[in-house]
Amino acid sequence: MSWFKNLLNFKDRYANPFEMAADGIMGMNQRNVNYIGRYNKRSLYPLVDNKLLTKKIALSHHVKTPTLIGSVENQHQIQNILQILGDHTEFCIKPAHGSGGKGILVVKDFNKATGHYVKTSGQDINNHELKRHLTNILAGLFSLGGKSDIALIEDLIHFDNVFSGYSYDGVPDTRVIVFQGFPVMCMMRLSTQASDGKANLHQGAVGVGICVRTGRAVRAVQHNMPIEFHPDTDKRLADLKVPHWDEVLELAASCYDMSGLGYIGTDIVLDRDKGPMLLELNARPGMAIQICNNAGLLPRLRLIEALTKKQRLSVKERVAFSKQHFGVFVED
Repeated sequence: MSWFKNLLNFKDRYANPFEMAADGIMGMNQRNVNYIGRYNKRSLYPLVDNKLLTKKIALSHHVKTPTLIGSVENQHQIQNILQILGDHTEFCIKPAHGSGGKGILVVKDFNKATGHYVKTSGQDINNHELKRHLTNILAGLFSLGGKSDIALIEDLIHFDNVFSGYSYDGVPDTRVIVFQGFPVMCMMRLSTQASDGKANLHQGAVGVGICVRTGRAVRAVQHNMPIEFHPDTDKRLADLKVPHWDEVLELAASCYDMSGLGYIGTDIVLDRDKGPMLLELNARPGMAIQICNNAGLLPRLRLIEALTKKQRLSVKERVAFSKQHFGVFVED
């Protein structure tokens, strides 16, 4: 009867496609054809694929982002990196066209005894290693398509103390899917030791579905399987609640007006001093957010599509609509 046990195991491990369709789960092909292809103009992609352009349009629309210390666009500028950094001892270096967290170097301190910067892991990085990392970024080692790139240097984010214990050696961020200016689904991404301190679900980070109405945790998953506690800190994930929640949703919703893209993923971080800030935009947000929320995107997207006169609504009105229709819990 081993074949029967294998069949039962197969049914437990894999979802029934008919049940998924009935629950409104959106597949990748549906996303690409019906939403990304229909609502995102290809001419606008550079605004989100290039983090430097994203930062520029964000500043022009008064959207808060991490402070830009400087940028390195050619090999000659690498020799002047210490002058560009100046007195900054906490910063983040990332490729403008990077994806999946590749090529990000986070520095948290400066070791006066050695004259070297200190990474978040506690290891020193000397000037030669720093310049080599910048050279690799410019060469396109971490970029989409391997094309030559630009290195951005940003001020380091200090995440809100309310998230202590919820993330391992990394900054937790909130992903909000925004459709035609309406926040439709949210999750938090929490880094783990397995994900090497990066908030990428495919690398082993924890995804926590967040109620659109209240900012409270709905459920948590790692490697697409439900979990109750953070694997490294043992923090109970059901207790997670995102502060400044209305401000987070309004910031996400305003990214539609800023970018002109109809279907986007907004990544927002909460700085303990500056509050919610836009980290980056994604014109092709992934589908795992549905697993984290145990809900499908399609019913929510179709409700927005059926709305008339939605272009006349303000950011606050769009957020209020989303909270009313897409919430899981009752507000406290």
